[in-house]
Amino acid sequence: MMEEKKALRKHIAQLKGSMDASSLSAASDRLFARLEQSPRFREARTILCYYSLPDEVATHDFVERWKDKKNILLPVVKGDDLELRRYTGRHDLHTGAYHIEEPGGELFTRYDTIELALVPGVSFDAEGNRLGRGKGYYDRLLPKLATYNIGICFDFQVSPHIPCEAFDRRMNAVLTESGWLLGADC
Repeated sequence: MMEEKKALRKHIAQLKGSMDASSLSAASDRLFARLEQSPRFREARTILCYYSLPDEVATHDFVERWKDKKNILLPVVKGDDLELRRYTGRHDLHTGAYHIEEPGGELFTRYDTIELALVPGVSFDAEGNRLGRGKGYYDRLLPKLATYNIGICFDFQVSPHIPCEAFDRRMNAVLTESGWLLGADC
């Protein structure tokens, strides 16, 4: 299974490498326009997101646009785990582990108040299975939450089958720039 996951990560990385930045930016904008129309998003007050790396669905404009209207939480890598902190603006970001911009604000521990989690992944399938980068951060965080989990990715990151292990947490929905792969009722 590890070799299958490794091969899939390599394949997706090659596809990402063939895409130009303006296409990925436009695809990110289309994805978030769809998300913002969903009832689950509109009703959620506290949302876990992530501050994107250059090869991920771009979240920077999204979190900036919603930071004053909703509680937007971002993860911070602390050892083998993710801590959550409220995003208050770009002024509060610093470069953390893996060159990810992370907020420096107050630690957020009221996990029961988080209604929605937007989860990045290397690849997803139509059953909501997720392939991450292989460090297990979200595999350890998501079981602590009672959130509705939406995997977000580009169309080319959708795979027919993601190999899964017992600890992998399935997404409730998967959204790409073309629409809902799973969870269209959200």
